[in-house]
Amino acid sequence: MADKKISQLSSASALQGDETFAVVQSSTTKKATLHQVKNYIVAEHLTAEAGVDVDLGSYTTVRMFKFSWTGGNGTAVYTLPDATTNTNRLIRFIGDSTMHSSRHIDLTPVSGQNLDGSSAAYRINKDYEGIAIWSDGSEWFIIQKKA
Repeated sequence: MADKKISQLSSASALQGDETFAVVQSSTTKKATLHQVKNYIVAEHLTAEAGVDVDLGSYTTVRMFKFSWTGGNGTAVYTLPDATTNTNRLIRFIGDSTMHSSRHIDLTPVSGQNLDGSSAAYRINKDYEGIAIWSDGSEWFIIQKKA
């Protein structure tokens, strides 16, 4: 396998965390395992406003969304990514101090899919409210709520 370009390597499958891979640290190549990699979450900050619909399907690598509200009261609709193309993906959503009962962010599943067994939206309408969702490849599950 020597002298192969990375693009010529076969894809890994079902990683367990103890596999070894190369990492460059301070100009030195070293070995590491997935268990050693820390999970750094950098939030994508989105500004919501009444009457705006946003498709989150284009945010393919985002793991955390932080919402702020601007403008008058109302509802903003954010459509979740397609669960069938996001198997085992975990996404977190949180609103900041600009959220309240007259400002709603509706997290809506793609047409024909479910969020926690329902096609209905999950509504964020409190300061610092949030959820974490996970896809099994056919639908999204709410695995944690913060209210």
